[in-house]
Amino acid sequence: MEAIKSRLKGLMLTTMAQNLEHRNQYAQEHKITYLEFLELLVEDQWASRQDNAYRNRLRESGLSEQKTLDRYDFSYQPALDKRSIMELASGRFIDERKNVIFMGKPGVGKTHLANALGYEAIKRGKKVWMVHASELTARLFSSKADGSYKSFLMRLIKLDLLIIDELGFKRIPPGGQEDFFEVIRLRYEQGSLVVTTNRNFEDWAALFGDAILASAIIDRLVHHASIVKITGSSYRIKDLLAESGGLEVKNSWPKVRLGSTDSVDTERLAANEASLSTGNSLIHKEKKQKKVVDNALRSPQQNNNNH
Repeated sequence: MEAIKSRLKGLMLTTMAQNLEHRNQYAQEHKITYLEFLELLVEDQWASRQDNAYRNRLRESGLSEQKTLDRYDFSYQPALDKRSIMELASGRFIDERKNVIFMGKPGVGKTHLANALGYEAIKRGKKVWMVHASELTARLFSSKADGSYKSFLMRLIKLDLLIIDELGFKRIPPGGQEDFFEVIRLRYEQGSLVVTTNRNFEDWAALFGDAILASAIIDRLVHHASIVKITGSSYRIKDLLAESGGLEVKNSWPKVRLGSTDSVDTERLAANEASLSTGNSLIHKEKKQKKVVDNALRSPQQNNNNH
């Protein structure tokens, strides 16, 4: 038995070696055939390899295990078509080498949904990397300095899914525009991209500092893409309002269209409406508190005058 275990470990079949005695005892008790006994050992080894491969893919992906679809509060974004999101989660767009673009103001769950799509892809055996847009440009810049630029680009090309998060929070630094375009160009129709952004396409010229380059990037991204515009309220503001006394920002914006590059843009209207609603409520609350304080300060003075 020990000799067999040693041979199995030498063949890198560690799980088979670990389970050999247990499976042998099981085979004797249940009088299974030699082939069935071997099948059990092979199944153990295969399951172990699959689990290890999954954990390695997850560790290298930069994804969070906390931001999954079952933890996304679809009820807070009623205009978002859950069925369309679940269709994206099936991973078909990855097999078809298409893209997904999540657009919306900060806090509406773009990063959460992008992470969730990546997580589902990991479970299906796909190679995924999620990276912040500013980190990607920084890595591209540093790879030129240390001579690893081409190998880094090859790594990006080989991914089944590249997720670029928060494009638009910072302007692309000088020199980074061409590198960013190179990534988009090389993955065009070769591998899927998921991009989250808080900027409308008309703002990308200022973001990249080059209207022509921005147009070329947009053209390649949207050619085979589902565009998801999320126009609801911020989850962070929801939590803040819940903690500060239950002020409410109502979701009253038009329904999101998914899968079309011609989706109606109501993002700015939604942002203005939410901002005005929240601002007016807070101003009213502050005035009420100020009136209470003024009355409290005025009362002692009136009492002294009476005396």
